[in-house]
Amino acid sequence: MRLFGPLYDRVLAWSAHRRGPAFLGALSFAESSVFPVPPDVMLMPMALARPRCWWAFALIATLGSVLGGILGYLIGYWAIEAITPWLETSKYAGGFELARDWFSRWGFWAVLVAGFSPIPYKVFTIAAGAMTMNPLGFFLASFVGRGARFFLVSGLVAWAGPRLAPHLRRYIEWLGWLFVVLLLAAILAWQLM
Repeated sequence: MRLFGPLYDRVLAWSAHRRGPAFLGALSFAESSVFPVPPDVMLMPMALARPRCWWAFALIATLGSVLGGILGYLIGYWAIEAITPWLETSKYAGGFELARDWFSRWGFWAVLVAGFSPIPYKVFTIAAGAMTMNPLGFFLASFVGRGARFFLVSGLVAWAGPRLAPHLRRYIEWLGWLFVVLLLAAILAWQLM
């Protein structure tokens, strides 16, 4: 079953589209507050398609993500009671409780680490608002964490991507399915812990 090759080609085509930066900004904004797909899925192909613009793409992703994070903060601050019933039945309930625990211990550093890591960032933005974290501290931690992640990803892809792109396309099916297997193994390990 050839799934990842055509998907890879389509994402590369989207990333080269003249409105690609706007799509990247919108995806980054939405992912930080409500949407489950990380902006890396557009950022990496965009940096690969236009390596000289890698820093601009990283900046767009960072700014969009931080602004979306502010929306997530406001959702947590103003609407936590309204979304709590949904949150308790969603797959994010455990992540939200973990975020609350981290906030009680580490605050600023929890947001910074969540911004850099593959942990669903929206959970931390909403939790920051629900726990009334200092807004300036939240903004700074978001900007540093998300910026570090997106500039690192985009810079690495721009630097190594053009040399690796032909090899990546050849093995994309294997890599895609390997990622799915590793993701399922990680989810299973998380459930067993």
